[in-house]
Amino acid sequence: MSKIEEYKREKDGLDLAQDLPRFAREGWETISEADRERLKWLGIFYRRRTPGDFMMRVRIPNGISRSTQFLALAHISKEFGKGFADLTTRQQVQLRGFKIEQAPLVLERLKAVGLSTLQTGMDNIRNVVGCPVAGLAPNELLDASPVARLFTELFLGNRAYTNLPRKVNVSVTGCRDNCTHPETQDIALIPAIRPTSEGTVAGFNVLAGGKLGSGGYRIATPLDVFIEPNSAAELAAALVLIFRDHGPRESRSKARLAFLVDQWGAEKLRHVLEERLGQELERAGADARERHERDHIGIFGQKQRGFNYVGLSVPVGRITRKSAQRASSLSRSLREWRDPAHHHPERDSAERA
Repeated sequence: MSKIEEYKREKDGLDLAQDLPRFAREGWETISEADRERLKWLGIFYRRRTPGDFMMRVRIPNGISRSTQFLALAHISKEFGKGFADLTTRQQVQLRGFKIEQAPLVLERLKAVGLSTLQTGMDNIRNVVGCPVAGLAPNELLDASPVARLFTELFLGNRAYTNLPRKVNVSVTGCRDNCTHPETQDIALIPAIRPTSEGTVAGFNVLAGGKLGSGGYRIATPLDVFIEPNSAAELAAALVLIFRDHGPRESRSKARLAFLVDQWGAEKLRHVLEERLGQELERAGADARERHERDHIGIFGQKQRGFNYVGLSVPVGRITRKSAQRASSLSRSLREWRDPAHHHPERDSAERA
């Protein structure tokens, strides 16, 4: 058994929340090696190259944040960190350079604007990625961001999902432009259309077992499954629990879902998935993605008439505090003059970062 498996057996990483005030009082030197690893379940990362300076990873489901959240991140980076933040390939935000003594207050500030750092490291479901312009792009098959948020709500803070063999990367998208690289994900829901007696239904085909590391690149395997949006989060959660119960744990380098897919094959995995869900699953529909890939950088018309979205490039993902504040201010100013007829109670298309 690896050290990490021993740490997980001894104590759930989420239980470290009760120890965080003590760490803040006594200092980082008193934190054991095991607890330094477990802190990653709280989204707090000890950095060996900069002892005493920690990194915090903030979860942003589908990469969609509000201007108030982005502004809070800018203020936190100035007050506690290095004055910048890193935007990651999984649509998360990393804050660097803060002290463990400051961690409880930083977490309170994040919680106040609806942000969480839970389970953003180690053997957890990482941030669920999606099309950054979900709900805005006129060419999308469907807005999949509600599925990404619902799936996140199912596992976040839930101990049923905190003892996985390794990390699980998930993408959920209704975008036709291949902007989330689903073939590299452990679990990917991609846009698909299935014919019915009454016409067609828009939903997702399911891929499993993609990865970039842990033994090399592997393209995710199609499971020959079609799922409608209202059942998609439950299906993704069931796949994760199958991985929890049957995934290999002997070697950290061979503990990804890809190795279980290789061992079982798509047909067996689909059969076990149907047993866990208690229903027979529909066969895959027609893949609705275009052949090209698009990153949404530039200025494009939205599906909301009279509006445009702007995709900005952030070199190496690093954004300064001032740039983050300006982006938040621009987002708020757009909201002030937008046509009330375009208002959406859940997510105003003219106010997101």
